[in-house]
Amino acid sequence: MNGKGPEDREDDLGFAVIDTSRGERTGCPEVVYCEGKTAEHTEAIMARMREKGIPVLGTRVSPDLAERLAGRFPGAEYDGLARTFSIGGRGGSGEGLVAVAAAGTSDLPAAREALQTARFYGSRAELYCDIGVAGIHRLFRRLPEIRKARVIIAAAGMEGALAGVIAGLVTVPVIALPTSVGYGASFGGLSALLGMLTSCAPGISVVNIDNGFGAGYQANLINRLK
Repeated sequence: MNGKGPEDREDDLGFAVIDTSRGERTGCPEVVYCEGKTAEHTEAIMARMREKGIPVLGTRVSPDLAERLAGRFPGAEYDGLARTFSIGGRGGSGEGLVAVAAAGTSDLPAAREALQTARFYGSRAELYCDIGVAGIHRLFRRLPEIRKARVIIAAAGMEGALAGVIAGLVTVPVIALPTSVGYGASFGGLSALLGMLTSCAPGISVVNIDNGFGAGYQANLINRLK
């Protein structure tokens, strides 16, 4: 006996310490951020999690790594645009809806990462593509569907205006997801981030640049509230 309870169990692999009780403690199991890890380490971490019966979500998974992992974990799902690799998970059949609004096609990688994260943790989530403010009639056409959501993620680069526009039209929380899309003065998403942070529309919270995982995770938490 090591004196540890269900709130602090872990599995030490030498190069990584897996938080095996996070799912019990927080309701959401640990996620594997794959960028910067070796393929061997990533595979070993996921294999040990599966041995423990823990569903696995890997983020920032390259196509080469996904091909390797697919050979080890048949039946896993890889989204090449989102760069997510999932084994198990709750699926997207829960009550309530997470709406993910992508301003433009270039914002889809971050938007789809948010979508797949929310679905992995059990939320029903739908993606609404190319509804940015440059053609704002496209947003208005989808607005009746988006308004059915319990929480909305707005993914946008450039000046990041989509989040503020949506927040002024709905009665639910909006999670602003700035993306690194835009020309030089957008500073790799910094202009969108600052625009979202300084929006005059209330009801907005903001995650970091290109952090689709963070947006999807937070949206799922809100969607699960009774």
